[in-house]
Amino acid sequence: MKIIYIKIAGIINLLGAILHTIGGQIELVNPLLDSNISIQQKSELTAAWHIVTILLFFTSYIILKVGFLKGSNQVKEQLKSIAFLYILSGIPFIITSYIYNVNAFQWILLMPIGFLLLIGLRKSSIKKQNI
Repeated sequence: MKIIYIKIAGIINLLGAILHTIGGQIELVNPLLDSNISIQQKSELTAAWHIVTILLFFTSYIILKVGFLKGSNQVKEQLKSIAFLYILSGIPFIITSYIYNVNAFQWILLMPIGFLLLIGLRKSSIKKQNI
């Protein structure tokens, strides 16, 4: 496994999680809470926002753990799942940016993390085949 790609993906993911938590709260959640939507909508959208926060920090933990500690094959499969999840999660941001003519740049963080993970995992299979 090419660990450097895994480490870079984990560091970017952790920085994204911190940015999501602080910047997202200030730029998106707080204005939402000040809007005229119902309290039910405010509570559900805020909860959904912080479910993503939890996922970002949890996946950061998994990725960084593999990057800095030796992982098992099961952990490698977890990384592959996270990679596909991040790549696929970027697609709605690209589509909605196009449809609504806005810049939802979250895909710029999500998709490269997924690709870095796949590259890091792929390097190990290439080496195994050459042995």
